[in-house]
Amino acid sequence: MMVTRMKIYTKTGDDGSTGLFGGGRVPKSDARIECYGTVDELNAALGVARVVASGSIADSLLRVQHELFVVGSHLATPEDSPHTRSLPLLDEAMIGRLEMEIDTAEAELEPLRNFILPGGVELAARLHLSRTICRRAERVLVQFACDRPVATTIVTYMNRLSDWLFVMARLANKRAGVADIIWEK
Repeated sequence: MMVTRMKIYTKTGDDGSTGLFGGGRVPKSDARIECYGTVDELNAALGVARVVASGSIADSLLRVQHELFVVGSHLATPEDSPHTRSLPLLDEAMIGRLEMEIDTAEAELEPLRNFILPGGVELAARLHLSRTICRRAERVLVQFACDRPVATTIVTYMNRLSDWLFVMARLANKRAGVADIIWEK
């Protein structure tokens, strides 16, 4: 059986444009590209965090990385594309699972009474950085949604994901026996 390899370079983007899933080309500066590019950046940051994670946090990070590919596939596909029917489902259960994991983690954590600074153990610091990228992705997405239809599930998921990343950073510190860094006014 002969295996066909996909070429990494196509040279079609040398003019500053890129192809969308389902056809069509847009400038690489297009708001759609900024959206799914920032989601991709977040996914890469989660991969960097997962390198030092273990156990349930590592497993959850991997699941979230897969979910972000679903989000990205929807953002990369124009709404009028016939390929929208073949995209993986944006499942509300993804949001529910994040909320359940937030609630479970918060039951293990001390109640938050102060603002905290990003940091602590390496995993927590990487998760805090991922959280800030997630917030940026959410801002870019909300701006994009002003002009074009975006599934509300995506916006809600990104909002909940940033909360989840914050709580997971706190949980990483707690499990490592390191206190959160309280902001001193």
